[in-house]
Amino acid sequence: MTTPLLAAAATGLPDLQLLVSAAGLVVLAGLIAMTEAALAAVSPARAAELARDGARGARTLQAVAGDVVRHLNLLLLLRLLAELTATTLVALVAVDTFGAGWRAALVTAGAMTVISFVVVGVGPRTIGRQHAYAVGRAVAPLVRWLGRALNPLASLLILIGNAVTPGRGFREGPFATQVELRELVDLAEQRGVVEHGERQMIHSVFALGDTIAREVMVPRTEMVWIEERKTLAQALVLFLRSGFSRIPVIGESVDDVLGVLYLKDLIRRTQGGAPEDSQLPVAELMRPATFVPESKPVDDLLSEMQAARNHLVIVVDEYGGTGGLVTIEDILEEIVGEITDEYDVERPPVEHLDDGAVRVTARLPVEDLGELFDTELPTDEVETVGGLLAQSLGRVPIPGAAVEVSGLQLIAEGTTGRRNRIDTVLVHRAESTDTHDGPGRGDHAEPRGDTNRSEERQPADA
Repeated sequence: MTTPLLAAAATGLPDLQLLVSAAGLVVLAGLIAMTEAALAAVSPARAAELARDGARGARTLQAVAGDVVRHLNLLLLLRLLAELTATTLVALVAVDTFGAGWRAALVTAGAMTVISFVVVGVGPRTIGRQHAYAVGRAVAPLVRWLGRALNPLASLLILIGNAVTPGRGFREGPFATQVELRELVDLAEQRGVVEHGERQMIHSVFALGDTIAREVMVPRTEMVWIEERKTLAQALVLFLRSGFSRIPVIGESVDDVLGVLYLKDLIRRTQGGAPEDSQLPVAELMRPATFVPESKPVDDLLSEMQAARNHLVIVVDEYGGTGGLVTIEDILEEIVGEITDEYDVERPPVEHLDDGAVRVTARLPVEDLGELFDTELPTDEVETVGGLLAQSLGRVPIPGAAVEVSGLQLIAEGTTGRRNRIDTVLVHRAESTDTHDGPGRGDHAEPRGDTNRSEERQPADA
């Protein structure tokens, strides 16, 4: 049985009029939501640019965008008022139809949830974001007038909300934030103040704070390392063949990183010391390693590396194992893009040599290599020739590393890029006489066929 108040309200207006009023309020709430979305996407800098161009309504939009938080708080209040009033009217009709009970409540809640989500939450907000400046210029005069008339009420409600909320709260309310630096950079590019590449670089700096070490690290599968028992002479060979100037030193496994060996230290010790120094273990010359979690923000990591004058850190995963390593150059590449040098040249994917051998890029699919030699190659776990070479070796290949797979001899050749990844692989059919004279695993192999080929990269002094 309905209460007297609800009965009086229900009999005061026909159900049709109540539903029409509720529909009108829902549409109004949708328009307010569209305005909210548009103003949240409007940049004061862009609005000022439109005002200088003389666009209609742009000056009012500039004024609203200059104090957008206050206006968004007001629009939020009006939208909630419209939605709740519409819900109340629908509840009156439901009570009049089904009686005051769970059925009326269920019908009201279900109907208003679907209608509000579609008519208020999705459609108008999408239109507002897609046409932010057109919508903003159209509604700015009305929003500015409402801001002058109703702002004291919105400010009072924010004050009450902050009073009942633990903590200090926000003076202007927690409903909106405005970040316009990206918009300013885009506007500067359009006006010719900055170049396209400079704009991309600045946007990369903005994104640096949201990037973590795991996203920029060299994964452990691509790390070149050396065991602590190896001699300085062996380390020098590894430095020259890999092209790196710093190499991690490991103990029992790659998860047991003991330190970092520097090429500068090695050259200073072996070239300026006694001849027997070249037989010292690398553990005596390595420097302490720096470890960071893989969730470390890159901007903080860069600041710490600069302060410590450290160019290489070891990334530790959540289980305490080695996830990879990060250098300052890896972080800089997030800002300026891939760093290459004069030795990095584009090569054809397949190059047939005079002696019957084939030089292929490390990125060539394994299936294509198999078709070249009419040979079935394993493709279960790898997709490229470089991956096949690394899988067969059991470690990261460096120039000169060789392995035999399905009757084919694969020899790693030159490197490319700052990370010195293997660029090309020399492939020829393995012969029975080559088993004694050919290069072993990890041994240096002289390039065949192309005698005019550029020399391999020498290690950069980073």
